[in-house]
Amino acid sequence: MNIKDKLLAQKIYFILGGIFIASLVVSNLIFQKFFYWYPFGEFTFFGAKFFEISVGIIPYPITFLVTDIISEIYGKKKANQVVTTGIFASVFSLLIIFIANEVPAIESSPVNNELFTKVFGQTALAVLASMTAYLFAQYVDIQVYHFWKKLTKGKMLWLRNNFSTITSQAIDTFSVLFLLCSFKILPWEIFGKLFISGFAFKILIALLDTPLMYLAVYFFRKKFKLNLNEELNID
Repeated sequence: MNIKDKLLAQKIYFILGGIFIASLVVSNLIFQKFFYWYPFGEFTFFGAKFFEISVGIIPYPITFLVTDIISEIYGKKKANQVVTTGIFASVFSLLIIFIANEVPAIESSPVNNELFTKVFGQTALAVLASMTAYLFAQYVDIQVYHFWKKLTKGKMLWLRNNFSTITSQAIDTFSVLFLLCSFKILPWEIFGKLFISGFAFKILIALLDTPLMYLAVYFFRKKFKLNLNEELNID
């Protein structure tokens, strides 16, 4: 790979990393708002409304798509690197929120102390719960992805993309809800229906993002003349 292509590959890697970190941090900040989404009409399953979900779920599947793209093109090491960077970004955002919450608002402030604390006051515990679940789930996603990649010798991209995401999203959804209920941020009564609805939503998104995964891999292989199962080295 020539210098020009290597610089481009590095630039794309940093852009993907930026999208990953932004999606992760935003999902932790907006999680307290819940809504219904009825793409196929309103229905319930075991008491769970499809889909009764937190707005924090909207950007979260993007993180798994990005790590799958990086895993496929840049390899396991670079995917793990982005995940670790995301953890530091989450901790840093926590610190900023803590300081912002402690600073007293002036009388003319559009957002007073009570409102700010109500919206962001539980973010610390939420981010802690989310980070714990996310760390485990993302590393599982990368491990499962490369297990199937090795087993299929780089073929059947749809299999590793969906299997890794569905497995890791099941772990993530269960873990984060379990921790949020344990910290009493959410009541246990809604654990089951939020898990069913949230996990089903994530499966749907995982299936829908498969064409995007194929499009991204096609672009990289054509642009950088990569063979099947070949990865970019940008170090």
